[in-house]
Amino acid sequence: MNTRTLGSTGIVVTELCFGASPIGSLPGPVGHDAEDDRGVATVEAVLSSPIRFIDTSNGYGTDGQSEQRIGIALARTGGLPSDVVIATKVDPATGGTDFSGDRVRRSFEESLERLGLDRVPLLHLHDPERITFEEGVAPGGPLRALVDLKERGLVDAIGVAGGPVGLLRRYLDTGEFDVVLSHNRLTLLDRSAEPLFRTARERGIGVLNAAPYGGGILSRGVAAVPRYAYGLGAAEAVEAARAMEAVCARYDVPLGAAALQFSLRSDLVDSTVVGMSDPTRIAATEALAATPIPDPLWDELASLLPAPASWLDAGE
Repeated sequence: MNTRTLGSTGIVVTELCFGASPIGSLPGPVGHDAEDDRGVATVEAVLSSPIRFIDTSNGYGTDGQSEQRIGIALARTGGLPSDVVIATKVDPATGGTDFSGDRVRRSFEESLERLGLDRVPLLHLHDPERITFEEGVAPGGPLRALVDLKERGLVDAIGVAGGPVGLLRRYLDTGEFDVVLSHNRLTLLDRSAEPLFRTARERGIGVLNAAPYGGGILSRGVAAVPRYAYGLGAAEAVEAARAMEAVCARYDVPLGAAALQFSLRSDLVDSTVVGMSDPTRIAATEALAATPIPDPLWDELASLLPAPASWLDAGE
């Protein structure tokens, strides 16, 4: 599998990243239950695959279930392989709203304990849209805590991971972040993140593109998932996905292969984060990444891109 360096960090990652949010049970209307054994088995399958990059978070699952299951898998398989990069994210405590600097430090300590590690190379500020930007960069706030962890050598790089590109840009403009992650905003149906990712590339900031399937509509199809980005997207995106599905069928190419490779082939993206909840998904995702796609199909898919007004962050 191809590898790339995350911006100027020196951290080498595979072009595919295992997104570990689905192995932590998540509440709410877009949530799901995840079995402990299956979650651990999924991580074990990743560790025996060519994928050498794992993305998780303190807040994935009640009381950090995602991190707990990664930690169990690492212990069972003899520890963290030297070529595997694990990135995690800081979050408020389950059910809480505290996103202070002190909470960031506790979140990081909790993550290390669950993972069974003494450090991680990459630590993200997660979903900063939950607080105001002013709170995020205030003295004693989460950004200052992240910078302190980096200066103390407990992490090699810090990132900001969220959705809205306008807010992510404000954080990048502080000059403190080494990596940026956005989701659902660089896909076959949406290009909201292109300017942000281009700016990051110019500044030597690593770029992670998450949710290339737009919440499942571009992998499972419109009949199974009749909404884009967990229902945040416009109706135009659903109709475009329906048309793209038909075009891919004519070429005998899975829509998921086109959606995944759209991100993999982008020169703006260092690694693509794909959520996987079952061991069988690992090999299936590798197969989608390797599916041959003829150039004319790319041209037809591009012609079906919805207008910018329907993108998640239109006008940003």
